[in-house]
Amino acid sequence: MSSTSTQNLREHWQTLWQDIEQAGGRYQYVQQQLVTQGFVVERRPIDNMSKAERQRYKTMLKKEAAEEKNLKKDAWQAYKSQHMVYLGRHVYWSDDHSADKWDVTDGERRRVSNQLPTLTQPKELAAALNLSIAQLKGLCYQREVATCVPYTHFSIQKRRGGTREIWSPIPTLKTAQRWILHHILDQLPTHGAAHGFVSGRSIVTNAEVHRDSAVLIKLDLKNFFPTIHWRRAKGVFRQAGYPESIATLLALLCSESPRQMVQQNGVTYYVALADRALPQGAPTSPALSNIVCVNMDRRLTGLADKHGLRYSRYADDLTFSIPSSSAANSDAQNALIGLLLGSVYKIVKEEGFVLNTDKTSIVRTGQQQNVTGMVVNGESAPRVPRRIKRMLRAAIHNLQQGRALPEGESLATLSGYAAWITSAEPELGRHYLEQIEALAKATPA
Repeated sequence: MSSTSTQNLREHWQTLWQDIEQAGGRYQYVQQQLVTQGFVVERRPIDNMSKAERQRYKTMLKKEAAEEKNLKKDAWQAYKSQHMVYLGRHVYWSDDHSADKWDVTDGERRRVSNQLPTLTQPKELAAALNLSIAQLKGLCYQREVATCVPYTHFSIQKRRGGTREIWSPIPTLKTAQRWILHHILDQLPTHGAAHGFVSGRSIVTNAEVHRDSAVLIKLDLKNFFPTIHWRRAKGVFRQAGYPESIATLLALLCSESPRQMVQQNGVTYYVALADRALPQGAPTSPALSNIVCVNMDRRLTGLADKHGLRYSRYADDLTFSIPSSSAANSDAQNALIGLLLGSVYKIVKEEGFVLNTDKTSIVRTGQQQNVTGMVVNGESAPRVPRRIKRMLRAAIHNLQQGRALPEGESLATLSGYAAWITSAEPELGRHYLEQIEALAKATPA
């Protein structure tokens, strides 16, 4: 069906639903149309009818029943075009949008104080996202097995081995997610300990917290985004002041089931492996994760303050440090580290996350202390490791002398290293970027 035909059909169902609402509902509309079109048959006893009269009477009743069936079918199609009706297995949905006992009592005040858009009906959300109800439903619908999903999948290699699965939303969904990010999620508070994906903060500000440390304690949250399932995301929108239906739709738009691709008879099927969760690749996932982690960050900050430690989080990386100014000796430090790890494990578990114990590391002053890639030894500002600077300087020099880059390296990767240096040492980083730009211009296309 062409886009024009689809649009015309949508307009038809929308107009029909407006007529149904004016009539007072589907039942009233059907009865009204039967009367208007002259299909209503006056009921009469058939005992005294002749055979011919009885046949005519039955024929008229059949016509009335057939027309009523068609009217009901059209009314139902019009209803579905303007309502969600059903969003898939394991997703609770009701087209009754009246208040319920789980609504926050000060929802309107919360939305106003955070400057959030007022959304009380699905059609208002669809309009804000420039979508039809059918398109909104299609993006939110939970399919256990599908031949098409609103994400494209690819894998990237991790620095420490293994692969990271990326699910990138299709343009229509990505546009909707960016609207949610800018108009809702960016307006909601995050904790001061969070440095990842927060305006005005970066890997440098995260590292700055831990400069000049006697001991650095680094921990990692296992399967960070997949651990945040869609119902937790829904709780964020509920707490922001949105009703059940809107919170459900927003959470579904920001989540997807982890899937396995299966080939059968030349057809690719995407099979859901678990409940919907935050996908790695959606623009809303980082902001939602920071909001979900507010209570955990609050508790871990309180734990750090209680023991004279410092705490920060960058996405799934948790970092604690004992300042060099601390008077604790090595035995006291070891006891404190043991107490800390036990307490962190308990808090993280209670907040619905899991520590990746294989990545826990304790780094003391005699070793190079890195936080989100930045060296924080001593009182100096966080900086990029010397080996990265040496490697970049050598690569640029070799290119200037007409020699090739090592396998796997490119001007794009060199620009990435230079941008990394720029974040901590702007002048030096810009110098490298200028050299790389000059090399790019001199390189034949």
